[in-house]
Amino acid sequence: MISIDPQKNSERDNYKLLIGSIIPRPIAFVTTQSEDGIVNGAPFSYFNIVSSNPPMVSLAIQRPSEHLKDTAQNIYSNRQFVVHIVDEDNVAKINETAASIPATESEIELANLTLVQSENVSVPGVKEAKVRMECRLVQAIPLGGEGPGSDLFIGEVVRFHVDEVIYEDGRIDPRSLNAVSRLAGADYAAIGDIFSIERPK
Repeated sequence: MISIDPQKNSERDNYKLLIGSIIPRPIAFVTTQSEDGIVNGAPFSYFNIVSSNPPMVSLAIQRPSEHLKDTAQNIYSNRQFVVHIVDEDNVAKINETAASIPATESEIELANLTLVQSENVSVPGVKEAKVRMECRLVQAIPLGGEGPGSDLFIGEVVRFHVDEVIYEDGRIDPRSLNAVSRLAGADYAAIGDIFSIERPK
């Protein structure tokens, strides 16, 4: 077993250890809106559930320099965002939105995604996702000191939208959703074998 002191590693070395070992990671495609009304869309794999009462999700957005990414800036500004689950049907288009473009341009248009109006927040979602969650910011926590850092956002889900094709008896069918997950580099993973293990009482 190799023992590694993260304090002696570069930020990139620690990043490679984290994204290579914490796999698979769910992918959130997040839409936000700028003060000028530009709808921004970007994928993030530092994403998970926080709570079910109330329903909350977490999203960490990396800050490669002292400048915030557009998504983070927009969430700080209007405290709203929409999370979409990335699946095999939309992953190619979502991947296009990871391109670095000016804040005055929309990744939604770049990837030919279709905007849909939200019900409880002002930020639109996209039609191509089978699951989307309208969120309001609960807490934002800047992390990291000098150099690269991140901003951790916790959002309360104020409205779920679920495609009826994947929904039955209050549950989402994982095979029908066909969510993809992030590995390292350019690698993704699809839902593979599903097995069950009963939890002890």
